[in-house]
Amino acid sequence: MDKQHSLVLVTGGTGFLGSYLLRLLVRNGYRVRALKRSSSRMDLVQEVAGRVEWVEGDVTDVVALEDAFSGVTHVMHCAAISSFHPRDAWRLTNTNVDGTTNVVNIALETGVKKLIHVSSISAFGRAKERPRLDETSKWVQSSGNSRYAVSKYLSEQEVWRAHAEGLPVAIVSPSVILGSGFWDAGSPRFFTQIDQGLKFWPVGRSGFVDVRDVAQFMLHLLESDIDGERYILNAQNTPFRDLFNLIAKELDVPPPSIKITPFLAEVAWRVEWLKEKLLGLEPVATKESARSSVSAFYYDNDKSRSVFNFQYRPLEETVRETAQQYREGKKEGGKAKVLGI
Repeated sequence: MDKQHSLVLVTGGTGFLGSYLLRLLVRNGYRVRALKRSSSRMDLVQEVAGRVEWVEGDVTDVVALEDAFSGVTHVMHCAAISSFHPRDAWRLTNTNVDGTTNVVNIALETGVKKLIHVSSISAFGRAKERPRLDETSKWVQSSGNSRYAVSKYLSEQEVWRAHAEGLPVAIVSPSVILGSGFWDAGSPRFFTQIDQGLKFWPVGRSGFVDVRDVAQFMLHLLESDIDGERYILNAQNTPFRDLFNLIAKELDVPPPSIKITPFLAEVAWRVEWLKEKLLGLEPVATKESARSSVSAFYYDNDKSRSVFNFQYRPLEETVRETAQQYREGKKEGGKAKVLGI
């Protein structure tokens, strides 16, 4: 890949994964442009903000996207909304599905050489009779699928449609991405909650992966000739209890001690729903998040490990380094942090 004559556009560049990708691209000598909203928090990209060309707008704004795509040769599409709250149903469709439609359509129109799309393990669909998933697993319609999962599945279909129309693409489907970031959002919030005395641990399990590994794998894809492939990015399948205990150990606080079974999860989301309706309080859990936390799925990473001789960081290393940065950030009033690449 000719870096001198390439221009990489990153959507969602100020977000959790996007910020690591921006730093990695800049460090490797790429010309980088990124899309940002006027309200975007720049804390995670401070060290490279001056080396990135910024375009104000978002993926739902076609006019801004057309400006952002001028001269672009490659696209890393990270922009998405993740939510389990029913009130965000429209936003999930508007950003994740319609936004992706806009991105791939303009990529086709402008002759982009390659698009890397960030999907999710949730886009495979979840059914109890199919607890193990790999890249050959097809979408299944079930009550276990969240609105977020449906939106990511539909956004993938837009990418595959564009591929059929001639756009070179590759898709990554990360499991739960761990690492430092904003401590009040996403998976970094696990560290805040456990440090503040979280009492509950759900019986479910999921896959987990270091944010730096996701960014690095995407860079490998960008620099490769791979086209039309999808990869599960997952370092380890682990029960939530083991993850929470590991975080608590690194933070030197008591681990959560109250077991949340599927029955208690059903009770919990109903109580939270009632509190929101009567008192206007933000729910700690929704129906979708509660049910997800007590589900158990296993994600195969053989395909991703078979290319680029790719090796994942151990979960223990990710948690240890993130916990250290959480403690540092806490001393600085909850300052956002990013792990070194």
